[in-house]
Amino acid sequence: MSKSFAIRPGLVLCAGFGLLLTQSAMAQVLDRSIQTEEQLARSAAQVQARINQVADETESLVNDYRVVLGKIESLRIYNGMLQETVDSQEREIENINNQLTNLEQTNRDVVPLMIEMASTLPRLVQVDVPFRVDERLARADTLIDALDRADVTTSEKFRRILEAYISEIELGRTTEGYRGQLPDGQRVDFLRIGRTLLFYQSLDGTETGWWNPNARAFEQLGDRYRLAVSDGLAIAQNQVAPDLVRLPVPAPAEAE
Repeated sequence: MSKSFAIRPGLVLCAGFGLLLTQSAMAQVLDRSIQTEEQLARSAAQVQARINQVADETESLVNDYRVVLGKIESLRIYNGMLQETVDSQEREIENINNQLTNLEQTNRDVVPLMIEMASTLPRLVQVDVPFRVDERLARADTLIDALDRADVTTSEKFRRILEAYISEIELGRTTEGYRGQLPDGQRVDFLRIGRTLLFYQSLDGTETGWWNPNARAFEQLGDRYRLAVSDGLAIAQNQVAPDLVRLPVPAPAEAE
């Protein structure tokens, strides 16, 4: 025996409507989930960007720190060098101060010596063999005048005096021929041999003489010395090659 089922349209509609409501709710939930995921993704991207920025800033700060450390080390080394320089300068200042203190005492000792040397030089020239007398006396007078000059340092005065004495000493090792005049004004050619011998010859070659150190006067020599003095003048003036010349030499004066 078969059973028949009756269809209830109202219940079917209700079930379908409920299904639609469920799908709509799920769609809304899904949309919110998607939105949430997108928001989280954006937030994560922003956080990552911030992390990257902080990392870059940190790296930059670390590099700056390293540069600063390098500058500090350079400054430390530089300051050490400056300190050594300052210490050296302080020692030099102390040394200079000590020298200045000693210089005053040195000046007190040296100045009288310089005065004596400067005043003695003209007297030495006057008692010496009379060659280039005016020239040598003028140099000696210049030394005496320089002693009173405030613009010339003590060391410079002493140097000039020493140079003058050295020049006088060197004259004893040299030979020269030059033109000058005798005490009576006669123009002649002089032949100087060191500080020992001084001969002269008239410009026409007719008169020959010498300075006699024993008599302290110029005297004429015999004609036999004319050629020897003439040859000596030529050698001294580099006109001929050096050669042996026979000239008179004074005998030592006997002690009284």
